[in-house]
Parts: sequence; structure tokens; C-alpha cells
Amino acid sequence: MKCFGEHWGLEFSREEIDRAKAAGGLLSLELELSRLCNLRCVYCYAASGLARPDELSLEEILSVVDQAVALGARKIIVLGGGEPLLYPDLFTVIDHIIGRGADADLFTNGMMITPEIASKLHERKVAVVVKMNSRNPEVQDFLAGHEGAFEAINRGLDTLMAAGYPSEGRSLGVETIICRQNYDELPDLWRWARRQGIIPYVEMMTMQGRATEHPELEVEPAAVKDLFERLAAIDAAEFGNHWTPHPPLAASQCARHEYSCTVTSTGEVQPCPGVSVTAGNIREDSLAHILRKSKEIQELRNIRQNIKGKCGQCEFGEYCYGCRGHAYQVTGDYLASDPLCWLENAEENGLKCEAK
Repeated sequence: MKCFGEHWGLEFSREEIDRAKAAGGLLSLELELSRLCNLRCVYCYAASGLARPDELSLEEILSVVDQAVALGARKIIVLGGGEPLLYPDLFTVIDHIIGRGADADLFTNGMMITPEIASKLHERKVAVVVKMNSRNPEVQDFLAGHEGAFEAINRGLDTLMAAGYPSEGRSLGVETIICRQNYDELPDLWRWARRQGIIPYVEMMTMQGRATEHPELEVEPAAVKDLFERLAAIDAAEFGNHWTPHPPLAASQCARHEYSCTVTSTGEVQPCPGVSVTAGNIREDSLAHILRKSKEIQELRNIRQNIKGKCGQCEFGEYCYGCRGHAYQVTGDYLASDPLCWLENAEENGLKCEAK
């Protein structure tokens, strides 16, 4: 049985994470290229659309990659703070990442995927995650803020699969935000993804950016708990995957604050997109120095010792520390207990997990 005790859903082993922490280094880095986007997703954490006037130059972006790799980063995640495929030098960045010996992950809405782009991604073994929130055209177009998004996103997925995704060393995922509009269909979307070898990244929405303008999107924690339990049952019965339901990600867990950080399109270094506090700017200081001197980064590097409230007493604390983005956006304190976590009373809810 796979569960917390075997680090189900972790990108790196506990030993690798501990070594990176001790060295003050990184295992991965999340990198924004631009806030320019061809969609206006109603839940977008970055409220993307137009490029910022002071965005990083290509040379500055490549320097960030170099600094991250020098600190031990083995993966650079090109975020969809905007749409990366709109960035004219995307493949220059990807080739630089690979040339430095790191893996490249790409988050995209998929609408601009052509056979040529899919082939280039496949050739470079780039892991691709497509933002897809619904298999219903009307719901998908509403959430994307763009008529025709459903058709274009699915065309992009089909093109990636025609190019050979998913396959050995070339993973394909779909990122799905839980909201009221897509809630009922998510078990079927999960099955659809699993049956095609696509990794479903189903996650709770962080109330920041454009999402704060759309309270109609919110789903109550009790309903999210029920959904995660249903997805866990489906995964166990139909696909042989066993995991303990807990926020904010289904079938996964977040430990990014112990070994990663985010660099925005304007050079700000943040703990993650959800914990949107600025630790420094790479135009003013080196990445290594920012990580070393930042109070926020250091507190989150040692989150399991610093976390407050019931999260600090949770029986799952060795493996889970809730969502720091939820804590920060709701309470203003990234060390607070996750206010949307139902595992605060895990034993009462019958959510025990015994590793085997």
C-alpha cells in the first residue's frame, strides 16, 4: 500500500530534501517568464493578461536558471503565471535548462500547441501539464474567460498525445482547480485522465488574484473533503493507487517550501505563488543570498518546527503541513494552521493511514 509513509506524491525523497535544506540549496525552482496570457481565467492567482513593463530580460532569466542549478536544482518548472508559449524565447530557456543538466517542466493552457511545438517538447523530454478544468465546453470556457477555450485546449492535448505523450520520460498532466462549477464532474474527469495515462493534478483553489472577484467559485471544505475521499476510493478500486485524502492536492502532497522557491516575471523571489511575499529580487541580490537571508524562506524551510496551531500537533505532521498559500491568503500568516484542512481532527474523521 502506498501512502504517507512511502512519501506518496513527493517529487524528491526525504533524504534528498534534508540534504538540500542542510546545504541551503534547491531541488527545484518555479520560474515565471511573463504575465502575458491569451486567457482571462476567473480563478487566476496572478490575474494574468498583460505583460508587466519591467519583466526580466532573457539574459536575466537565463542567469536565474544558472543560479538555481548552481544551488542544486534538478528541475526548473516554467510556470503559467502567464502563457509560456506566448514567450518568444521559450525554447531558448528550455534548451538552457536542459543544457545545464536540469529537467524542464512546462505549465500551459495548451491552446497554442501545434504539431511542431509538441514535437519539440517531446524531443526535449519536457514534462507538460495542461490547464484543463472541465470536460464540459460551457464550463471550461467560463472558467477560462474565453469562448472557444475548450476546443483549443482539447486540440492541444490531442496534438501532444499524437506526438507521443505520455510515454517513458515524457509525462503529461492536467491541472484542475476545484470550484463549484466543475465539482460534480471531477470524478469522471479523474477517471478519464487515469485511463489515458495522464496525471490528474486536482487541487483546491487559493483565494488570491482574480479569484477574489469571484466568490461564486468557492467550495466548502466539507465538500472538498468528500470529493477527495471519492477520488481516493476510485484510485484504489480502479487504478491500484492508495493514498490518504488531505488538502490541498489529491493523491499528492506539497513539500515545496523545504526545497524550492518561485521567481516571478519581474524578478521577485517568493516562497511559492500562494505565499506571495517578496523575499528579495534577483536584480538586486543573488538567489543564494536571498534564500539565506530571507526570514520568510528560512521559516518555511523549517516549517515542521515553526508551524502553529493544530497543524503543529497533527499526527500527519511528518508528511503534511497543509497549504501555506491557504494559510497566508486567509489569515495573513503563512505559519498558521491551514484553515481549510479537515485533517485537524483526522482521527475523528477516520482518516488514518498505515504504511506497509
